[in-house]
Amino acid sequence: MADATYVFDFDSTLVRIETLEALADIALAGSPDATEVRDEIARLTDQAMAGEIAFGEALRRRLALLPLTRDHVRTLADRILDEGTPSVRRNLAFFRNHADRIVILSGGFREIIAPIAERLGIRPDRVLANDLLYDAEGHVAGVDPANPLAEAGGKPDVIRALGLTGPVVMVGDGWTDAEVRQAGAADRFYAFTEIVRRAPVVAAADAEAASIDELLHAEGLAGRWSYPRSRMRILLLENVHPAAVHKLEEASYTVETVKGALGEDELIERMKGVHVLGVRSKTQVSARVLDAADRLMAIAAFCIGTNQIDLAAAADRGVAVFNAPYSNTRSVVELAVGLTIALMRDVSDKSAAMHRGEWNKSAIGSRELRGKTLGIVGYGAIGSQLSVLAEALGMRVIFHDLTERLALGNARRMSSLDALLTESDVVTLHVDGRAENTALMDAGRLARMKDGALLLNLSRGHIVDIGALAHALGSGRIGGAALDVFPDEPATNADPFDSPLRGLRNVILTPHIGGSTEEAQEAIGEFAADRLLAYLNRGDTTFCVNLPNVQLAEVSGAHRLLHIHRNQPGVLADLNRAIAGAGLNILGQHLKTDERTGYVIIDVESGYDPDALRGLRSVAGTLRFRSLY
Repeated sequence: MADATYVFDFDSTLVRIETLEALADIALAGSPDATEVRDEIARLTDQAMAGEIAFGEALRRRLALLPLTRDHVRTLADRILDEGTPSVRRNLAFFRNHADRIVILSGGFREIIAPIAERLGIRPDRVLANDLLYDAEGHVAGVDPANPLAEAGGKPDVIRALGLTGPVVMVGDGWTDAEVRQAGAADRFYAFTEIVRRAPVVAAADAEAASIDELLHAEGLAGRWSYPRSRMRILLLENVHPAAVHKLEEASYTVETVKGALGEDELIERMKGVHVLGVRSKTQVSARVLDAADRLMAIAAFCIGTNQIDLAAAADRGVAVFNAPYSNTRSVVELAVGLTIALMRDVSDKSAAMHRGEWNKSAIGSRELRGKTLGIVGYGAIGSQLSVLAEALGMRVIFHDLTERLALGNARRMSSLDALLTESDVVTLHVDGRAENTALMDAGRLARMKDGALLLNLSRGHIVDIGALAHALGSGRIGGAALDVFPDEPATNADPFDSPLRGLRNVILTPHIGGSTEEAQEAIGEFAADRLLAYLNRGDTTFCVNLPNVQLAEVSGAHRLLHIHRNQPGVLADLNRAIAGAGLNILGQHLKTDERTGYVIIDVESGYDPDALRGLRSVAGTLRFRSLY
């Protein structure tokens, strides 16, 4: 639709303010009735933009309320460049490259509009607006009454007088913009809603555009992004931290949040049209859920573990999965240290007795950490940091891990889990949620622990055989336990919790709060959101847990083609043949594979026929293809 002329309103369209309201803030500074006058001006603006009163009448009444001077107007003109609408700012290239097909049409004031028009590369003769009139003292006396834009219905007349050829597309937020279409002076009208959404205007429009990106996409024009971000839906479940929501919305994506977890059937119903899903530990993302996700590109686990997500099924569908493996490490470690001290000193039971009015001052059974042996099962990010803190408190540290790990400080690696259990005064579990770890601590392993030893589980609920642990605690074989995770956890805070461990002596039960500190949740939200944005915006898969990891810079001066495929022979050759056949010039190319999946990133020169990309989508083994710029 390159032959169309695009006519843009100014207030709340090219800029994020209403000019008269901004002038009111300047002119009424320090005035005792400033609030009352501002409110009346805002009310008149809303009425005029919604079509409830004539624009000319609203303009005269608003000007009459203000003690405006030339200096006030100059003040706003000097700073108007800072008020550009975000999507206008990021699409400056569109305005400058199509300036001869763009008109600014506004009931606002030319002096305020001129700096924006200049930045957009639009000639002064293509700026149609009201001209302010001043008296001898420099006070605003009104607007030029001969200008049709000073009266209701003026916009259609002005457009007709231009004698434009080809389609005319009107873009604006107010009723006077809708009137252009209704009067037949425009072929299409987009209700622009990035700054304000007026229901009557949207109802009268041919389409709604929440940003310039959406407008350009609908019109088949190249904008800053290959696809409007506001059209991409992100669904975040389980009270994901507001920091994540802020980051994603700030990047112009549409974000929907849900407080609790969703069951499989309910999640399936919600997945249609969702591009990105965010969960924590309770929501299960199964193959059935993935089958129902018609547009899903990525999943973020706003936690450490990803066993709640079918990673293989996601990879088979070209869906990238990210987590936050380190963001809550310190919080979990501090809780583990605190629980160990509490168990050593029987704090939980002594506190409960005090609440019952019982005073039991005794040293029997209370021990120091110093000199005791801490056995860490799983020496990853959490286990290794716990090792450092425990050693600083005077504990002797041993650990067992299936992966070769660097021992920190004086920690000693044990050749087997059984060897660790027989030496440890405290055993703390920090393993992942893989199925092979189910009932890792069963009756047999619990029996190998030292008499009176303590057990902590802050990893995954299915790691410990709860029935066997309850029996070992009841018999006195195990001296105490602290569990933060359980095989079956309530979906919401309103659901009941039950366990055989309830009521047992020297047992501390916490509701999966290891990473639930304000600091950790904010860090998780920011980290996972950053990983999503890196993938969505440039194809970067760093920290992806189910696709090959490729670190990528921003797309600059090129179009980036992203191709996820099954790891099978011949895919790269077929891709290159398709690229050569389409006449695309390759500027850069990356390939990385794992045992299941391949990921190809190709930067090509722009200016190609979009139909040329069809061949890349049809390459055998393709799981997902998208282009970025």
